Amino acid sequence: MKAIGYQNNLPADDPQSLVDITLPDPVAQGRDLLVEVQAVSVNPVDTKVRKSAKPEAGAWKVLGWDAAGIVKAVGPDVTLFKPGDRVWYAGSIARAGSNSELHLVDERIVGRMPSSLDFGQAAALPLTGLTAWEMLFDRMEVPTGAEGKGKTILVIGASGGVGSIMVQLLRQLTQLTIIGTASRPETQDWVRELGAHHVIDHSKPLADEIKKLGVPAPEYVASLTHSDAHFDQVVEAIAPQGKYSLIDDPATPIDIMKFKRKAISLHWELMFTRALFTTDDMIEQHNILNSLADLVDAGKIRHTANENYGAINAENLRRAHAMIESHKARGKVVLAGF
Repeated sequence: MKAIGYQNNLPADDPQSLVDITLPDPVAQGRDLLVEVQAVSVNPVDTKVRKSAKPEAGAWKVLGWDAAGIVKAVGPDVTLFKPGDRVWYAGSIARAGSNSELHLVDERIVGRMPSSLDFGQAAALPLTGLTAWEMLFDRMEVPTGAEGKGKTILVIGASGGVGSIMVQLLRQLTQLTIIGTASRPETQDWVRELGAHHVIDHSKPLADEIKKLGVPAPEYVASLTHSDAHFDQVVEAIAPQGKYSLIDDPATPIDIMKFKRKAISLHWELMFTRALFTTDDMIEQHNILNSLADLVDAGKIRHTANENYGAINAENLRRAHAMIESHKARGKVVLAGF
């Protein structure tokens, strides 16, 4: 099968950073699905792994943790899917990624692909959708429906991949007042379009910008980028007994002792945890993806694919990695077809 991989940690503009290769076709065992990959999207995790994780000598590392495709074969223990089903998923960071014609994935972290989307559009949503859902409803236990009325949430970095779906989930499933942050006029417009009630510039002191809005102090803060740079402002702005969740890797340590006076709880979100440790509730990702598909097909959630870079090959993936590393991406970059 065709695949794209690497053997050395190199900059995205190096022709050897991602290479077109041929690998043996995998075989489905246990609860695995063998999926014919039709489209993928690129996430910050792809670039982080490319720069830091080196495969064993002579081996190839295949990236990609977002895919939409067609089930070609199933393992003997599979009960949720059959050959021919259209599926979407983010996969497991402990296994080979989806930048290949054929891909193995455990059925418990796979969902029904929305019928209203094409493969490229669908590939934009699984990882970010799962991350946003888990961060909101599993980690911070954000209330849905009328229970959240009168409460405020701050989404730092709301124009990126996770933020783009998180704002929509909040607007559709909760009655919280949503404050999103974005620093450029075009990204601020994007966040408003997705449903944020207020948009503030995160290049300015967040606590001051929130006070100017005249809304209650945020009881929930979802920090999606540059958590270390914004941490002191969050400490000042967040409501007492609030909840703070983050997904990024702070470049400098954050001093969580600063949360003690307000009794703030801190929650890490890593979408890969359930698959990485095969947790008892691993199948929740199957359920979340199906719920997301229902929301998409009902017209309540829009896909966040913003740019299609063409066929799934090394040259186009290098371009996508460079875009992600520029921190200028709005929504998601997808690739479709081999």
